[in-house]
Amino acid sequence: MEYKQYHEEHKKIFHSQEQIFFSQANAEGYLSFHELLRMTADLAVEDYNQQGMSREFLKDKGFAILVSRLAFRFHKMPVENQKLEFVTWEEKPEPLQLARCYKIFDMDGNLLVSGKSYWLVCDLKTRRLIPTSKFDLRKSIELTTEMDCLKPCKIGEPEGMELWDSRKIKYSDLDTNGHTTNSRYGAFIEDALPAEYRGKVPSDFKLNYSKEAMLDSQLDVYGKIEEDGKKITVIGKTSEGCSFEAELYY
Repeated sequence: MEYKQYHEEHKKIFHSQEQIFFSQANAEGYLSFHELLRMTADLAVEDYNQQGMSREFLKDKGFAILVSRLAFRFHKMPVENQKLEFVTWEEKPEPLQLARCYKIFDMDGNLLVSGKSYWLVCDLKTRRLIPTSKFDLRKSIELTTEMDCLKPCKIGEPEGMELWDSRKIKYSDLDTNGHTTNSRYGAFIEDALPAEYRGKVPSDFKLNYSKEAMLDSQLDVYGKIEEDGKKITVIGKTSEGCSFEAELYY
């Protein structure tokens, strides 16, 4: 099968056909959280690449774009060897966050996953946030779409969190920005979940990135099962403070 990538004519909606390989599936054969995060982040990067805004181009202009929050709804989790069509596009931004939507279809056009993410634009020199109105490398985006996933938003820390896992951030966790790459947090969550939840597919998944986890930091992962097992909150902390917060709904 030939795998295609293209933008819809006269629209900045990017399509990419992909296959879920053996190494991208978890022990139950479903697409793993960390591979979902990697594939959708790479999709966003490639969308920009094909619009002439590669990471190197953005760096030369003094910009870094970092994922801040995301949410996905799983209508049916993709599985090993499945061929898929990923679709992504930018939405009208918030004052301090770029917005991006995703849909993942099987090759018969059935919607499997829908999602939305928010991204921060940073000044590479000062590391300060830049208002999205100042990110003027492409025409302003006015598109707004009603998505069926949860809205990426602040995640609170419930009382009674328990330590579920501890790990050290290793070299292989890092990306070229020098901090833990966003997809690795999906693996941290997967590894911390109680055994009885590892084979379950949630209906919804939310993840917020709060503070970069750096090389050799110890990441302690806390969790709590709420609402009679229908919601799990997972929070990761280093000595520098909260690193991420996540919620899974069942």
